[in-house]
Amino acid sequence: MHLRLTFLLSLIGVASCSGPFTVIQTTPTGVIASGPLPSSNTETRFISHQTYKGWPNSWLLSNGRVWAAVVPSTGRVMQLGRVNEDGVFWENPKLIGKRMPSQPWDTAGSFGGDKTWPSPQSAWNWPPPDVFDQEAVTVREVSGALILESKVSPRFGIRTERRVEMDLGQPVLRITTTYHKVQGEPVEVGVWVITQLKNPVDVQLPVPPDSPFADGYVALAGTPGSFAHRTGDQIRFTRDPQAGHKIGNDAGSVTWQDAHQTLTIESPRVPGASYPDQGCSVAVYTNGGEADYVELETMGPMKRLSVGESLTSVNVYRLTAK
Repeated sequence: MHLRLTFLLSLIGVASCSGPFTVIQTTPTGVIASGPLPSSNTETRFISHQTYKGWPNSWLLSNGRVWAAVVPSTGRVMQLGRVNEDGVFWENPKLIGKRMPSQPWDTAGSFGGDKTWPSPQSAWNWPPPDVFDQEAVTVREVSGALILESKVSPRFGIRTERRVEMDLGQPVLRITTTYHKVQGEPVEVGVWVITQLKNPVDVQLPVPPDSPFADGYVALAGTPGSFAHRTGDQIRFTRDPQAGHKIGNDAGSVTWQDAHQTLTIESPRVPGASYPDQGCSVAVYTNGGEADYVELETMGPMKRLSVGESLTSVNVYRLTAK
């Protein structure tokens, strides 16, 4: 396959390694970051503003170990991958490179990628509300990070801000999601982050020693049956190709894996805080049918927000080879 090599347009920080810079290889089907792996003390980040899979004005990030793609027109972090590897996020092949439709969830799975919704879902039911899922975001570069900002939600009076950055010398993407209450009556909300991933070998939820869930998890949608089972202090959950299921528990992390790599998303639980969905701080949804994705979800504590107040949750995505 012919590869068009494009050097990343801006270098942020101070490089402590020698040799050629990391490059982005763009192909007809995606983007792969390549180049020398930096040492653990490398202080180099790369950010490039270019087209990604037909979406213009997108952003690519790399720290020499992992790469990510941000697509403002979809309002999402669309992809995360290890250098020289395809990404692990699920991207809907029916919407690749397309503009935001008026009803994005009319196509099963919508765009895919990583996004934020307000919890609990009972506050809005379906489809996901306005700027949280159906609008583009603006992006600006600040000190080696990308800041994604939404418009103000007419329903919630909230503007979302997501800071997307990579840890130096580590295979880690870090997303800090903040809800700013800027207008309207007070609302009770939590920061909910949804990451859609490719069909895995399995997904694992740790079971905290003092978990209130007798089986280590609670069924939130569907009847997972044999697709979810407990072994020691782990719940192993596999995708039912025929039907969707969702489970959750009170852990502070959740792990996805395929045959070659593992992604762990960490969002530590706050002791004593109030959580949605029967007290769950993490959840996994597995979609049945042609759209073969799963969702790893983190839920932050609930808070009653008045104008001028904010609510923040941090997700750490660690992607490693098995």
